[in-house]
Amino acid sequence: MGPVVPTEFTPWLSLFGGVLIGLSAVMVMGLFGKIAGITGITKGLTTAIPGTGGPNDRGWRLSFLIGLVAAPLVVLLTTGAFPQQSVPTNVWGMALAGLLVGFGTSLGAGCTSGHGVCGLARLSPRSAAAVAVFLVAAVLATTLVRHVI
Repeated sequence: MGPVVPTEFTPWLSLFGGVLIGLSAVMVMGLFGKIAGITGITKGLTTAIPGTGGPNDRGWRLSFLIGLVAAPLVVLLTTGAFPQQSVPTNVWGMALAGLLVGFGTSLGAGCTSGHGVCGLARLSPRSAAAVAVFLVAAVLATTLVRHVI
């Protein structure tokens, strides 16, 4: 593994991004009465096939996910470059991480956006416990990957 490059400190962009995330969570709750958790939105979309008994709210779910995918394209059009990010090139490691995250979101009945953004804002004790577990797992995984392996 190469040297670890520190993340650039961008307080104003981070604040703006956080405000947009909070605004989207409030809008989803206010307009649709739903939690803006990506896992729940995706799961609801996959079970919303007509005739299967799933919820009949595909439109807003699909629009939300398309917005997540389209956002980097908007950045490209406005700045001339895609957002900078560092993604590991180890496909097997990413696949394993994805499986573990998928298992964890099923086990925890939600993801970081559902529990961390929406659940904590609603003062949910279950979400507070889930976020504590997420944070401990993230610290352990980062320590293991960056300093032990």
